[in-house]
Amino acid sequence: MVAPTSEVSEIVRISLAAQPELLERTSTAGRVATAVRNTIIDGTFPPGTRLSEPEICKVHGASRNTVRESFRVLEKDRLVDHKLNRGVFVRMPTLEDIADLYQCRRVIECAAVRTLRRSERDITPIVEALQSAVAMRDAQNWAGVGTADVHFHRAVVALARSRRVTELMEGAWAELRLVFLAMGDPQSFHQPYLERNRQIAEALIVNNDDRAERLLLSYLDDAEHEISTMYRRHVTTT
Repeated sequence: MVAPTSEVSEIVRISLAAQPELLERTSTAGRVATAVRNTIIDGTFPPGTRLSEPEICKVHGASRNTVRESFRVLEKDRLVDHKLNRGVFVRMPTLEDIADLYQCRRVIECAAVRTLRRSERDITPIVEALQSAVAMRDAQNWAGVGTADVHFHRAVVALARSRRVTELMEGAWAELRLVFLAMGDPQSFHQPYLERNRQIAEALIVNNDDRAERLLLSYLDDAEHEISTMYRRHVTTT
């Protein structure tokens, strides 16, 4: 038997009123987690960096409990690792992570192109991300090229016109930035893929979606292979 709406509302009110500190801490922890996530993704805290709990408390005016809660959020998002008796570290993606990320990307990105409704397409964000990448390349800002690359492929996913798919992929983009940062030499990796992004964009512009999907699948296969090879040679994964 379902309780009347008024009775359910009263139960909810009492329940929430009994834990105001938890609600406040959760809200603050979310803001701290977002701030730390941003500094991880932009490379301020590269993979392997130990996160200073006292420093983060000081910067954000947050309690240790709140910061620890934010760390748990980031750990769930696979951006940090808690190492017993050592602290919290920005996560170093593994070869298994890379394989799983690129399988996820193949499924989602290729489906976004394959199911594209031409009457509803808007590739403006794709073109803008490509232009941003070119500007970053010209400025020799290769970390910026990597960020623009993520924006390009985020815009490809947006072709699916699904808020749920977009939200699902946000964690993948954050992990992908960790992978790019861990490689250490962004120019040698990103330079050839900038041209391949241009080819994908041009195929979409002329409504050749089959070619765009083939180019995208080849791009993802080659990128996974190259990153995995670089990891085996230069990156220690734990």
